[in-house]
Amino acid sequence: MSTDRHTDKRRALALGVGLATVALLIAVGLLLREHAPGNMGVGFLQGAAVGLIGVAVMAWRLSRRPERTTAFERAWSQSGDERDDAVLTRALAVLGLLALPLTGVAGIAIGLGAAVEMMLALLILAEVLVGAAAFAVINRRS
Repeated sequence: MSTDRHTDKRRALALGVGLATVALLIAVGLLLREHAPGNMGVGFLQGAAVGLIGVAVMAWRLSRRPERTTAFERAWSQSGDERDDAVLTRALAVLGLLALPLTGVAGIAIGLGAAVEMMLALLILAEVLVGAAAFAVINRRS
């Protein structure tokens, strides 16, 4: 269930924050491309583009058909009800609890000689998967 809390002022604020975020991501990506080793800047820009496309799709779905959005879309956009917010909060709590051990494992692997770039990529992937699995399980059980 969605709430009707989107006002013109809130939409203008969201658009301004979105444009500022895009400008910041592009600036950071270009800085990384110029000064970071390897293809880190290109990878950052590609990841940012995928994330921004996901946010745009979510915003489009919320504006066109709010009754067909998922619990994650409603919770992430803060347009859902208390249950959606509670599910997202609990999933983020699980992710927060597991982030420290996952980071420790990645640090140990780096210390044992694993490639730093690969371990950072695997760490981010593992955290995304943990967050998604936690959200799906908590959403299904509650």
